[in-house]
Amino acid sequence: MCDTDHLSSSGYSRRDLLQMLGVAGAGMAVAPALAADPAMAAASDLALDPKTMPTDFINYEPPTDLAVDSQAKDTAISWIDRESDGIVGLNDRIWEFAEPSLAEWNSSWAEAEYLRANGFTIEWGAGGMPTAFVATFSHGSGKPVIGFSGEYDALPGLSQEKGNPEHSPLVYNHDPYAPTYGFGHGCGHNALGAAAAGAAAATAAAMRARRLDGTIRFFGSTAEEQLVGKSVAVKAGVYKGLDAFVDWHPGTGNSTSWGSGNAMYSIAFHFLGTDGHGGSPLGTRSTQDAVSAMSMLTEFLRESDMAHTARMHHAIRQTGQAPNVFPTLSSIWYYAREGSPARAKILMDKIIKCAEAAAMATGTRLEHRIMGGVWNKLGNKRGAELMYANMTQIGAPSFSEKDQEFGKALQKSNGSAETGFSTRISTLQPPAPVFMGGGSTDVADISWQVPTISMGTAHQPGGTKNHSWHHTATGAAHAGHVATLIAAKYLAATTIDLLTQPNILAEMKEEFARRTEKIKWTSMLPDDYQLPLYEPPAWFLRRTRQSWPPKGVQWPPRRVVSTETSPDLGPVLPPSNLPPLE
Repeated sequence: MCDTDHLSSSGYSRRDLLQMLGVAGAGMAVAPALAADPAMAAASDLALDPKTMPTDFINYEPPTDLAVDSQAKDTAISWIDRESDGIVGLNDRIWEFAEPSLAEWNSSWAEAEYLRANGFTIEWGAGGMPTAFVATFSHGSGKPVIGFSGEYDALPGLSQEKGNPEHSPLVYNHDPYAPTYGFGHGCGHNALGAAAAGAAAATAAAMRARRLDGTIRFFGSTAEEQLVGKSVAVKAGVYKGLDAFVDWHPGTGNSTSWGSGNAMYSIAFHFLGTDGHGGSPLGTRSTQDAVSAMSMLTEFLRESDMAHTARMHHAIRQTGQAPNVFPTLSSIWYYAREGSPARAKILMDKIIKCAEAAAMATGTRLEHRIMGGVWNKLGNKRGAELMYANMTQIGAPSFSEKDQEFGKALQKSNGSAETGFSTRISTLQPPAPVFMGGGSTDVADISWQVPTISMGTAHQPGGTKNHSWHHTATGAAHAGHVATLIAAKYLAATTIDLLTQPNILAEMKEEFARRTEKIKWTSMLPDDYQLPLYEPPAWFLRRTRQSWPPKGVQWPPRRVVSTETSPDLGPVLPPSNLPPLE
C-alpha cells in the first residue's frame, strides 16, 4: 500500500479516485472538466505530462540529491545561528504590535528597518499601499533574481498571552453589553515576516562572503489576511523580473508540497434603510433584517449549489448596536472560495443574488464592493523537491521538553490529542488525485507570474487550528522561536541552491512555462478597483517619506450614507375600517 492510500476513507482505490477525476484508460486522458477550466488544469499534476504523471504519482519517490553542501550555504546557516537574537527580537516586536491589515504601521517599519540594517535598500508604497515595501540587495551581475515574502498583519479577536495554554486575552476590551478581545497573531505572520527577513539577510551575507551573483528582493506585504496586498501589487507589476519566489507559512507540521488551493472573491455588502424606534417599528426599512435575511438565504446554497471544493463564509461587520434603535446602515462581508477563478465567480454571483433578494424583501437599498480576489495557487514540483531536499538535509526542528509540555497543554485546552509539536519532516508526496478545496492566499497571484516554492514548519502543535488564540500563544513563546529559526534556515539554504545551481532553476522555469502555456493570467480585481485604505499617522508618512493620498486614490473616500424614506403603508385607515352606516 502506498503512503497516500489513506486519502480515501470510503474504500476507493487510487485508480477509482483518478477515474472520479475523469482520468481513465491507458492513455490517462485529461478530464473534460479540467480541459474546460484551464486554471484548474494547470494547477493539476496532469498538466505536467498527461501520459505519465498518474503513474509517477503512484510510484513517486522524492529525489535525494538536489540539496548541495556548499560553503555559501554553511555561511548562511551559521549567520542565522549567530544572529538568532535579532530574528527572534523582530518576531517578538511584530507579535507585540499585533496590528490589523492595512494599518501595520509599526510592524512594517520594524521589518523594513531590519533589512535596511542588513544592507538592503527600501522602497515604500508598493502598489499604492502605504505599508507595503520592496527591499533589494544585489551582488555581482545581479542575476538570478529571487523573491522573498514578508507579512505582518494580525487578526481580530485573537489576542492571547504568550506561552499561556489557557485562554487569557492579552487585550480585553470591557463593554458590559459586548466585550471584545484585541488583535493577535493567530496566523503567525509575525514569524512569517521575521523568518523570511532573517533568511534574506543571511543569504545576502553569504553572497557577500562567497561572491555569489544575484539579487534578493524582499516584498513586505500588507493585508494578506484580507487577500489584498499581493494581488494588488501583482496587478501593478511590482513582482515583475523575478526568476523564482520562495515562501513559507507557519503551520502544524514541517512540510512542503506543490499542491494548489482555492481561488477566492471577497465582497462587502452594505444595506441602507431608515432608522426608527424599537417600540414603534412600523414603517421602518430594517437593514438588520436585510443582513439576517441574506445570511439565511446564502445558507440554502450549501445543499445544491456548492461543490465539495467550495467554501463560503461571512462576517456581519456592522448592524444594530441597541435593541431599540434601528440602524440605517448594516454591512456583511463574504468570502467565496472555489478551485478556479471562474468557479469562484459563479459562487459569488449566487451570493450577490441572495443579497439582491434580501434587499428586495426588506425594502432596503443594496451597495456592494469587491474587496479582494485571488487565483488558485500554482505549485512547482521541482521547487518543492529542492525545498524538501534542504529540509531533510538540515533536519527537523528540535523542541525542548518544556516546549513539548506547552504544546501538549495547548492541545489539551483544544480537546485534541496530546502529541506536542512535530519533530519530523513529512515525506514529500504529490497532491491528492482529487482536489478537495481548502484555503486561499494572495501568494497565488504571484505563483502565476514566477515559479513559486512554499513550505511550512511546526509553529503550533498538531490538532490546534490556524486563526486561533492557540496559535497566538505560540507566536512569541520559545517553541515559536524554534520553528521560526528553522524556517529561516530552510528558506536561506534553498535560495543558496537557486543561486548556485542554474540547472535546477532552469528546470523550475521550464515546468512553469509548460503549466502556464495555455493560461493568460488576468487579475480578478476590476480596473476601477478602489484600495480599502486607512490614512497613515503623520509619523509613518514622515519616516517612510510618502505623501498622502497615494496616486489614483480618492480621499476622503465616497461616503456610504442612507437617503431612504419610510415605506408606503397605504391609505390611512379610519377609526373603524368599515364603511359608515347610511
